[in-house]
Amino acid sequence: MQPEPRGKVLLVGAGPGAADLLTVRAVRAIESADVVLHDALIGDDVLALVPSATRCIEVGKRGHRPSASQDFINRLMASLALSGQRVVRLKGGDPSIFGRAAEERTFLEQAGVSVDVIPGITTASAAAAQFNFSLTTRAQARRVLFATGRTLEGAAGDWKAAADRQTTLCLYMGCADIAFIVTELLASGRDAETPAIAAIDVERPGARFIRTMLADLPAELAGQETDGPVFITIGEAAATAHDSVQAEALPLPQDRPAYSR
Repeated sequence: MQPEPRGKVLLVGAGPGAADLLTVRAVRAIESADVVLHDALIGDDVLALVPSATRCIEVGKRGHRPSASQDFINRLMASLALSGQRVVRLKGGDPSIFGRAAEERTFLEQAGVSVDVIPGITTASAAAAQFNFSLTTRAQARRVLFATGRTLEGAAGDWKAAADRQTTLCLYMGCADIAFIVTELLASGRDAETPAIAAIDVERPGARFIRTMLADLPAELAGQETDGPVFITIGEAAATAHDSVQAEALPLPQDRPAYSR
């Protein structure tokens, strides 16, 4: 008797938004999928790469809104893969940076499903490129700290590193709790006049940023109306940010040879 067909799951980073920032490996994974499970914020130009015959399911999580539970997503991926399908779990940014890649991979491997991870450009790198600043500088920013506002609250041990004046703090999902975060940073010794920017809709239509100081971040963000993602950079490196002339998006070739599964 032949063994039951076994599929595979690919955890694919879709980058910050623009389709032309996808890696070649990510594009090939999307083209080869039987099913694509995608985050809510994956752009239409990225989803346009999904073949018309491929099943496409949104499983995105949006703060304080009805959304698919992690347990549901895990079980859905496993069920589809164990039925013999090639599943792409399409995630914004990079799967290994606050993308739950570790817990999804653990669940799937324990279920007997083969998993590959395909990295994507994280928002920190995209924001620095789009708004013309560097995450590090030799004189003022020798370290970069990626953190998420969703888990920092109450984690007192995290603030000492974040308060180091030579550290560029890259804050994901921090907008809702920014008043608490700023209070903790100031209490830990970060200067109130530390340069800060809030980048809104990085690499998406209407991308923009707010330049301010650490102490003023909560007030600045309170006056913004946005439904898109907000990425916050705190540190001396943020002082050089400025609007750039947007580079023309590079079209993805339409005559690529078909990717073999």
